[in-house]
Amino acid sequence: MITPNLNLFSNSPNDINLFLSKFYSDKIIKYQNENCRLNFNNPIELVSILSSIIDNNDKYNITPWINLDENTYIKVTEDNLNEIIKYLYERYPY
Repeated sequence: MITPNLNLFSNSPNDINLFLSKFYSDKIIKYQNENCRLNFNNPIELVSILSSIIDNNDKYNITPWINLDENTYIKVTEDNLNEIIKYLYERYPY
């Protein structure tokens, strides 16, 4: 089983850095590229960051994709966010 991860993509490399620095309360996180990968030992932690990305999509041009199983990526959008959150809580009930 792989470690669940979140892949962030943006046309503006600064958007990812700005978003992550605000989300993680100014911890030193520097991503100079248009993408980054964050790994999560506890997949439920994905819920808060996914919700925040989608809630702030008017400020940051970031497209999130989650990877929970090998070679399977799911694009997270405003339309499917609630279903993905439900799925995460069902699949990882701890």
